[in-house]
Amino acid sequence: MPFADRPRLDPKTAVGAVFVAALFMSIMDTTIVNVALPSIGRQFRVDPASVGVVNVGYLVTLAVFVPLSGWLGDRYGTRRVFLGALALFTVASLLCGSAGSLDQLTLYRILQGAAGGLLTPVGMTMLFRAFPQEERMRATRVLMLPAAVAPAAGPVLGGWLVDSWSWHWVFIVNVPIGVLALVFGLLFLPDYRTERVGRFDAAGFLLAAAGFGLAMYALAEGAGQGWGSARILASGAAGLAALAALVVVELRLAEPMLDLRLFRDRIFRTTNLLSLFSGAAFLGMLYLFPLLMQDALGMDALHSGLMVFPEAVGVMIASQIAGRLYPRVGPRRLLATGAGVVAVCLALMATIGPDSNLWAVRGLLFVTGFAMSHVFMPSQTAAFAGISQRSTGAASTLYNAQRQLGSALGVAVLGTVLAAVGTVTTHAGGTPTANLAAYRAAFLVAAALALVAAVTALFVRDSDAAATMRRAPERAPEPVAEAAAAP
Repeated sequence: MPFADRPRLDPKTAVGAVFVAALFMSIMDTTIVNVALPSIGRQFRVDPASVGVVNVGYLVTLAVFVPLSGWLGDRYGTRRVFLGALALFTVASLLCGSAGSLDQLTLYRILQGAAGGLLTPVGMTMLFRAFPQEERMRATRVLMLPAAVAPAAGPVLGGWLVDSWSWHWVFIVNVPIGVLALVFGLLFLPDYRTERVGRFDAAGFLLAAAGFGLAMYALAEGAGQGWGSARILASGAAGLAALAALVVVELRLAEPMLDLRLFRDRIFRTTNLLSLFSGAAFLGMLYLFPLLMQDALGMDALHSGLMVFPEAVGVMIASQIAGRLYPRVGPRRLLATGAGVVAVCLALMATIGPDSNLWAVRGLLFVTGFAMSHVFMPSQTAAFAGISQRSTGAASTLYNAQRQLGSALGVAVLGTVLAAVGTVTTHAGGTPTANLAAYRAAFLVAAALALVAAVTALFVRDSDAAATMRRAPERAPEPVAEAAAAP
């Protein structure tokens, strides 16, 4: 349907609604599947360790396609690329739910990863182009619902679907969300693209695909296979070599696929580094906490997921407060305080044991989410303060690549700590029991990562984020002309 013939809707509302639905679906997919892995292994009669390839294939493909997202959005228009990725993710979800073998499921998860790698960066580009600088905190607040609720809802919903129906439904549940978002997007979503787009950077794409893909594989599998295994060492070394070559190649090109020169912007560089460590700490905690509850303390998957949910409530409540504080206080103090409180909370989680008061634990998770919201929102808003409209796509690509590596880094580091200390200990009588010392060590490492983020926040200068702290009447860029917007 030509753009002129579509129903008109405020671009901010249209972009926000479609992106929230897609982001919720994409983020939840990374946690909901974990609950279903044992059931998948039993149905296909494969070793539990082998089922992990379902998630690894998704994560690796996700990492490969994130770097490509910025160029595709600028070249073909954000509307077309985003809706295409959304359609592919929805179809791939349906295929995953109908898979008849582990090989089929792995292939369909790879398709999901390709779509997911495009959805978030392109959606963020649209969001930041729809909202002017002084309204970026409002735009970031839009992202808090999926970012907060989806990771916590995944295990809860996944446990219920697996217990009540079957593992197939953890994938099929995406389909109605995807279809509704796709129809809404076709009707109302505006298009944003740059006037001039450089040639496709084939060398940059190949190096980024190899570097990010191999690095993500090593991080995802290192703790399980052992960091000393030949496969992990080779993958990690090859990935680092490809990423090093990527830096050299991209800095020599006038119009690279990954514009690493954006890191010359001080606040973009600092907030990306802060986000890397805070994301590793927070997402590492979301990986670690259910393991503690289930494997060490004997709680079932559903109730373990419900224990995490106060974190999401904390994030959502604090998002309303952080948005109002940001223009008055500035990002530096919000970021340092938020990350510092998260570090304290994670250190306190190291004391959780069989005799812990569960309501006190829930309160600790609520405070963690509340504090983390004061990191999520200011860092993402401030990061783009000095980025021009034309460079938003490239900046979004870099920011999301960092975020994916941060989440993988957190899981890899904490998983390695668990494996090194050992989650099971055997007493003199030969009875194996959970080794709480492993979980305590891992929580303390997560706290250290959050503390690094808090120290990094001290290098943020509020003056660099001044453009996002101004108050101004609402305005939004007009969608591109019909010829550019036509799908």
